[in-house]
This record gives sequence, structure tokens and C-alpha cells, in this order.
Amino acid sequence: MSGSVFPEGFLWGGAISANQAEGAFDRDGKGLSTADVLPRGVRGGPLRTATDGVEPGVLYPTHDGVGLYDRWREDVDLFAELGLKALRLSIAWSRIFPNGDDAEPNEAGLRFYEDLFRALRERGIEPIVTLSHYEIPLHLHEAYNGFADRRCVDLFVRYARTVFTRYRGLVTYWMTFNEINGFPHNPWDSGAVRSDDPAVIAQAGYHMLLASAQAVRAGHEIDPANQVGAMIGMIPIYPHTCAPRDVLLAQRTMEPAFRYATTMSRGALPPHHLGSLARAGIELDTRPSDAEDLLAGTVDYLSFSYYMSLTASADPALLDQQKGLFIKALDNPYLSRTEWGWQNDPDGLRWVLNELYQRFGKPLLIAENGLGATDRLTAEGTVRDPYRVTYLRDHLRTMGEAIAEDGVQVIGYTMWGFIDLVSASTGEMSKRYGVIYVDRDDDGAGTLQRYRKDSFDWYRRVIATNGADLG
Repeated sequence: MSGSVFPEGFLWGGAISANQAEGAFDRDGKGLSTADVLPRGVRGGPLRTATDGVEPGVLYPTHDGVGLYDRWREDVDLFAELGLKALRLSIAWSRIFPNGDDAEPNEAGLRFYEDLFRALRERGIEPIVTLSHYEIPLHLHEAYNGFADRRCVDLFVRYARTVFTRYRGLVTYWMTFNEINGFPHNPWDSGAVRSDDPAVIAQAGYHMLLASAQAVRAGHEIDPANQVGAMIGMIPIYPHTCAPRDVLLAQRTMEPAFRYATTMSRGALPPHHLGSLARAGIELDTRPSDAEDLLAGTVDYLSFSYYMSLTASADPALLDQQKGLFIKALDNPYLSRTEWGWQNDPDGLRWVLNELYQRFGKPLLIAENGLGATDRLTAEGTVRDPYRVTYLRDHLRTMGEAIAEDGVQVIGYTMWGFIDLVSASTGEMSKRYGVIYVDRDDDGAGTLQRYRKDSFDWYRRVIATNGADLG
């Protein structure tokens, strides 16, 4: 469209995950997943800790999600009204193989996603499907300790082959693991691993990279049209000052964020990762065929989440001010913060786009970006959320600058939680990201009725004009 810096066919979309949206955690043959034993958390609290199975009297928000499993037909109509060109969503592995190592897949689960993907296609919405979005069959933890056991590589690839085959022609864009580089910080969500042993965590992370590479190969073999991508979490770390030690520390703090992307893009473990393992006295258990698998299983594109940035300081006097769920760092005094303490940095998105494109030369897709805020439904049945429009507009503007001025190849943008869903970090509903409001509260009460927020109309105009009208 004239006046737009975004390419024709740009994938304007929204993003959700199965465990945060679907509900129906134990219906139609679905098995328990690692997400199904994560109870509700609290704002500002520590990461949620999984219980040993489902305990009576405990609220597990993912058990109901926002009811998408039962409401998906009307939801798809609403998504089409919004004008989505793409929907990033995930398959619940335990809906296909309830225990992860079952002899045969669950037909009811396969049929559910087939019906959903067909409905999306009929409305011109491209499914972008994540194979594992912070949930793995719970049995794989109980029987194998998740990806700490190499047998889970074969089980993941069998699952991937099953869905690649079933949805051939319905799904073209795939992602293997959600925010795979976050695994060392949160091995439960990403890999069903419970261990504090760095050697166990390193080995499990290696197995996930092998599983991803073999899945990429399978995806290309089953359907050459498939585009299989990596998904990483990106939090830029700037030097807190221009002191050289701050610059070096910022570089060193960012390095782990690129390890997985490097392996998945270039087909080999990067030297700096191997060096850090050697310094820690960790030797990975590898096989001769692994090198070939990694090299032959490089991804077609890179996707990432982006919400905030932080800074790093080598000043010992500032150590007690460092914070963060995964990366311990400092706030940037030049930036504002959200209700949940995440720093608002639209220019950081442009930095990330340039950094990833220059490093890897792969097409990029922004898989998650959005503002978590407390929204209030008005008597008229809407939400006045100019703060969300401002946040999204500012980030889309810098994305456009990266495309038009820096030459970065960006193929799509799927805003996170475009329909309200359960927050992954806290298990709350009150941390809302969507342009669609869902009547559900933190205690699990509500009708699950959907309402259009003011930002719904704004995002619809953005999509309709291919980004030319950012309002």
C-alpha cells in the first residue's frame, strides 16, 4: 500500500500459547503438561514453582485458560474481524501424545488443531505454529527428567513428524521451542527438567538444540514449503555508563542470549559457549552424528520476543540494585517503567532487529511484543487503553525505521496476547496484553465474554493500511 514502509504480504498478527489460552486441560484425551501443575502466582513474587501433580484446592490458571478450546469458532470470527493476517499459536504436545511416549497419537487432539487451522485458513489467517511453548508432557519429566534424557530428542522429533505430516498444506510457518535461550534460567518450563546441576542443564539444553535441528530436517523433508524458525527471547543489555568495564560487562551479559540462535542459524555450537563449558569443567555427551544433524538442521528464519531492555554495571556499589527474573541487571534512568516494572524502550526493538540481522542474515519475525497493564471494562463494554496504543505505535514505528532505513528484512509482527490470557510469569489474568478483553479475574471467576478494547479498532486500521496509518 502506498505510504507504507512494510512489504506486501507482511504478516500482521497476534500471538497466544496453548497453555495460556485453551483451557480444557484434561479433556478429549489430553494428558497433563508441565504447565498444568503451575499454580497461580502473584505480582512481584518469585517464579511459580510446579507442584507434584495436580493438588486439590490449588488454583491452576491454565486449566481453564480463557476458554479458547470451546470458543475457538467465535474467536476466529473475531480475529478475522480484527483483520489478522497471521496467528502465532502453539500445539499442546500432551494433546497429541498425552504422555509424550505413547505408541499412537491422540486423534481427538489432532482433529482439534486441524479444524482450527482450516478455519484460520478459510479466513485468510496464516497459522504460525510453535511446537513447544513452555509446556511438555508431564510424564516426560516423571519418567525421564525431560530433556536431560537424550531419549526425549527422539520423542520430540516423532511428535514433530506427526504434526508436520497431519497439517501439511495447512501450516507453513513453524517454530520449534519458545524462547529456547531462556532454558538455562528456567529449565522446568522449557525442558521439563528439575536440577540445579549446571552439567545437567547444559546437557539438556544441548539435547533441545539437537531436537530442534532434527525437527527442522523433518519439516523440510515432509514438506519442502515448510519454513521452520527459531524463537528466542531478547532483552538488550546496555552499558550503564560509558566506562569500558560497563561496556565489556554488557557484552558479556548479552552473550548467552545469542548461543542458541548461533547454533540454530549456523549449525554448530559457538566457540564462546564451548569455552564457557570447558571453564566450568563440563563436557557434553555427544555422538558423531550430532554435528551433521546440527549443520543440516539450520532454521529458515529467526523470531524473537521483545518487551524491555536493561543495563549492566561493573560498579560493586550498584550490585544490590540489580534485579530481574533471568538476567540480573539495572534499570535505565532514561526510560519509563510499566506497572510490572518492565522498562519501555521502543528504540531497543530497532537495536535488536539490527543486531540479529547483522549477526545472522536471516529473515526476522517479531513473535512477541506488547504491554501488560491493568485494564478496566467500562459500562459500555469496552476498555479505554490509550497507553497500549501509544506503546504499540512507538514500537511499530521503530520497526518500520529498521525496515526502511536500515534494510532489515522483517516478515511479520505478532503482538503478544492480542486477546487477554493467563500471564506466564505470574499466572494472573490482571496483567492484560490484549486488544480483546476477556471477562476473567485472577481467582478464576468471570463469564469469559469477549469485548473489543479501543486498541482493537486502532490495530485493525494498522493492519488494513499495512502499517501506513499508525494513528
